[in-house]
Amino acid sequence: MAAATKVVPAVIVGGGRVGKAMQEMGNGDDLLVKRGDSVPLDFAGPILVCTRNDDLEAVLESTPKSRWDDLVFVQNGMLEPWFHSKGLGDADQVLAYFAIAKLGEPPIDGKTDTNPEGLTAAFGKWASAVAARLHAGGLSCKVLDKDAFQKQMLEKLIWISAFMLVGARHPGATVGVVEKDFRSEVCNLITELAAAAAAEKAIVFEDGMDDRLCAYSRTVAHFPTAVKEFKWRNGWFYSLSEKAIAEGKPDPCPLHTTWLKELKVV
Repeated sequence: MAAATKVVPAVIVGGGRVGKAMQEMGNGDDLLVKRGDSVPLDFAGPILVCTRNDDLEAVLESTPKSRWDDLVFVQNGMLEPWFHSKGLGDADQVLAYFAIAKLGEPPIDGKTDTNPEGLTAAFGKWASAVAARLHAGGLSCKVLDKDAFQKQMLEKLIWISAFMLVGARHPGATVGVVEKDFRSEVCNLITELAAAAAAEKAIVFEDGMDDRLCAYSRTVAHFPTAVKEFKWRNGWFYSLSEKAIAEGKPDPCPLHTTWLKELKVV
C-alpha cells in the first residue's frame, strides 16, 4: 500500500530536536524555516510549529495571516488563553508523547503499560496528515475530536506541572525518581490539579489518571525535572488559585500554591 506512506509536505518552523525529527519523517519535500524567518505564503499544507512556547509570538508575526488556520502547534502546556488572545480559536494541536534525547536521534514513542497503543494525539484540520507523518516515522498518533483532545491536553499539562514541581522539591530528582520515591507526593498533587481542571473546564476525566501518568513517567524516567515555562504550565493552575482567592473562595490547589511558594516560584 504505497499510498499509506504518502506524507503531506509541510512547512516546519524550528530546527530543534522536534522540528528535525518531523522533517526526518517526511518525504524530503518539506520546507524547514528557522525561528524568525518568514513562513511562505504559497507553500500549501500544514505549518508545523516546533519551537519553544516563548517563541510563538514571533512565529505568528512571521506567518501571513491568511495561513494562520494552517498552523499546527506541537508545544507542551496550556495554549488556549494565548490562542484566544490571538483570535486563533480552535487551533490545530499535537500532543507529542514521544521523547528525543538529542538532536538527530530517533524519537522514543511514549507507549506505556497502561496505554500500549501510545498516547500521542492530534486535533484539527491537519490532524490526519500529522498522524500519517508520525506513523511513517514509526510513531503512534491518534486523531481526536475537540473534547477528547482537550481532556488529553489537560492530562499532559497535569503530568508536566505535577512531576516537575515535585521533582524541583527534591534537587537532582529525575522524572523516574519522582515516580518511584515520591509517588504519594506526586499523586496527591495530580489529584488536586485534576479536580481544579475538571471544575474549571466542566469535564470529567477518565478514572486512573495517576496510574496513566506514572506509567508514562517510567518511559521517560531519565528526564530531569525543573519548574520551567511557568506561564504555560503551572501558571495556569496558579491563575485558578489567584482567581478563587480574589473572589473570596478557597484555593482549589492549596498544595500546588504552597510548594510554588516554598520554591519561591511565586
